[in-house]
Amino acid sequence: MKLVDSHCHLDDEKFAADLDAVIARALAAGVERMMAIGTGDGPPDLEAAIRLADAHDCFYATVGVHPHDAAKATPDTFTGLRALLSHPKVRAIGEIGLDYHYDFSPREVQREVFAEQLRLAADAGKPIVIHTREAWEDTLSLIREHPLPRGGIMHCFTGGPEQALQALDLGFHLSFGGVLTFPKADNVREAARVTPVDRLLVETDAPYLAPAPHRGKRNEPAFLVETVRRLAAVRGVDEEEMAVATTRNFERLCLLN
Repeated sequence: MKLVDSHCHLDDEKFAADLDAVIARALAAGVERMMAIGTGDGPPDLEAAIRLADAHDCFYATVGVHPHDAAKATPDTFTGLRALLSHPKVRAIGEIGLDYHYDFSPREVQREVFAEQLRLAADAGKPIVIHTREAWEDTLSLIREHPLPRGGIMHCFTGGPEQALQALDLGFHLSFGGVLTFPKADNVREAARVTPVDRLLVETDAPYLAPAPHRGKRNEPAFLVETVRRLAAVRGVDEEEMAVATTRNFERLCLLN
């Protein structure tokens, strides 16, 4: 199988000691390309993913301010993001959105920072990568208020079929990760069943949310094979067919611009 991990955080300190080995295992498993998510530790450093992409041919990058770090954003942050969007390996803005579970930044600040990044994405013609937790309605409302010519990705989709259809109606792709393999995630698997094949993506969110049978371990891109295997079973198709479809979808959404 030839795969794309559409969302990973290999800049995380958990990979500091063995990053080269992690990348080698990914490539050996067929994960030929990875999109490094560039939120890092938040502003003022906006280039965590770009550093990876510049150092390794197999990486693409995003840039953005995670909702956890929204309170760190300043006008200079958005000026910097706008400039970085011209980097040839920056393929999306993300992960951005709202997180009302942890509330590490005030909700109003989260909404303001999210809206500003939606405007940046529209201006640049880039897709976005969404993080939303316990904030579904506000997330969708802001997206509706700021139309996106390229749509984007609902990262690590953990909703059910009703939420899936809402996101699909807004032009989004749904990215499924290790949660799809968890025993109690029937609603997520049902969402994967109702998603059109041309809107499916896969990811690890490494180092988080390792799929079965690696659950509880540090996640890494090589484990993406397990998620694709389960997604293929859920859809009733061959694993290779699912690999081809998700890779094609990533290329169409993130590379053809």
